[in-house]
Amino acid sequence: MNFHRTARAIFAILMPCFAEAQAIPSNDEIHKILAERVSENEKDIGIVVGVIDPQSGSDNWRIISYGHRNAGDARPLDGNTVFEIASGTKVFTALLLADMVEKNEVALSDPASKYLPDIKLAERNGRSITLADLATHTSGLPFMPADAPPLNDPSAAKYSVDDLKRYLGGYQLTREIGSEWDYSNIGYWVLSEALAARAGKEIKALIRQRVLIPLKMPDTDFELSAKMKPNLAPGHDNALQPAPPVSSMSIYSIMPAGGGLYSTANDLLTFLSECMGYEPSLLAPAMKTALSVHRPVKPGNEQALGWNIYGKDGDQIIFRDGSSFGYASAIAYDPKSRVGVVVLTNQIGDVGDIARHLLRPDFPLAKPANTKHTEITLDEKVLDSYVGRYEAKGEGIFIVARENDFLTLESPADWGLPKLRIRPENQQDFFATELPVRVTFEAAPDGKVSGLVIYPPRGQKGVPADKLATEN
Repeated sequence: MNFHRTARAIFAILMPCFAEAQAIPSNDEIHKILAERVSENEKDIGIVVGVIDPQSGSDNWRIISYGHRNAGDARPLDGNTVFEIASGTKVFTALLLADMVEKNEVALSDPASKYLPDIKLAERNGRSITLADLATHTSGLPFMPADAPPLNDPSAAKYSVDDLKRYLGGYQLTREIGSEWDYSNIGYWVLSEALAARAGKEIKALIRQRVLIPLKMPDTDFELSAKMKPNLAPGHDNALQPAPPVSSMSIYSIMPAGGGLYSTANDLLTFLSECMGYEPSLLAPAMKTALSVHRPVKPGNEQALGWNIYGKDGDQIIFRDGSSFGYASAIAYDPKSRVGVVVLTNQIGDVGDIARHLLRPDFPLAKPANTKHTEITLDEKVLDSYVGRYEAKGEGIFIVARENDFLTLESPADWGLPKLRIRPENQQDFFATELPVRVTFEAAPDGKVSGLVIYPPRGQKGVPADKLATEN
């Protein structure tokens, strides 16, 4: 189950759900969906939905929420509650690119290397990686650097820009540039470096000045302002424990344009109101340019600059999902019906299904997974018995390694996952806190470890893998 190929397959199966726009569910119906998603964890976490719906009357904005900001903080969430929006940030980085194209500062066909003489980028068959390739995830660059340490390893805090440059300098492309979609945070880091170099300004300041301020989004930024801080809903990991902010994690803090923004439902609804033409926008030409480039992901599903597009012609949904280590977000709209949806929550996971369900009620909601995981301690000999290489047919090799007093899981490169620390909740079942990934180890009749089943972060079915005989 290749993580990216699986996502494409799911999109293809579900495309009939986008056949025709329908009425947006009522506030009570939305509230019920949120209650089911948060479930018994309402005192620890919460979820907020913002809707722009022209059928709602003169006040076409709605905010619906459920749950709380944090244990011990009973304040309800509202349109001004602050969340990390993770990869939702890429929409605004791509909008900066589109604005620079409109102003003839760069061209989509420009090689990124034109602006980055100190970063060595791989070429293939005489073709260079362009700005359009980077913005549409078709550069061929990987999701994250393979040489990065596990996220919980102390050495992860030392990973630097120079480390990333060295990794890129030695990276060899495995496919033709522009030939295949493969989601890449590294690609957006390279894009942001190129735009910053061209403008002669640091990327965060550039996005603030040229995107966020013109869009009138005062509570959207890479750092928390004095006004934003008291409104922050603290993030939670897969075990409902406090999650570190992305800005505190070295490997992610060095690529803020790929996922570093905080925002609110009200600010994102303001943004969608300009995208859908309810309000005039200084960035309207750039918004049009951002949607003018389409690269295929799967039939019926295309990648624009920053945005994903499902459907054709008058039957489109334009959206962007995001997930960090303590938050999940979704921004989506239907340009024909001019209905927009924002979904924000302060626990790692996926809320994109909610956004698409609200725009197309035939789109199925994911089954809530609210189990609160608790880590236990296992004997070192038990941990050692799990160490090895595990092969999954059609997927590749999973590597379970012992590092100090814990286990790590390294997935095949095509899965696009970082190396993760996995924690035991009983003798066979392990979980990651940074992502909703679970692993169950299996034993043969003789008691020796024979394989594992890994459950990917987007709720797909478990993937079995056999432990290689040489490791027994």
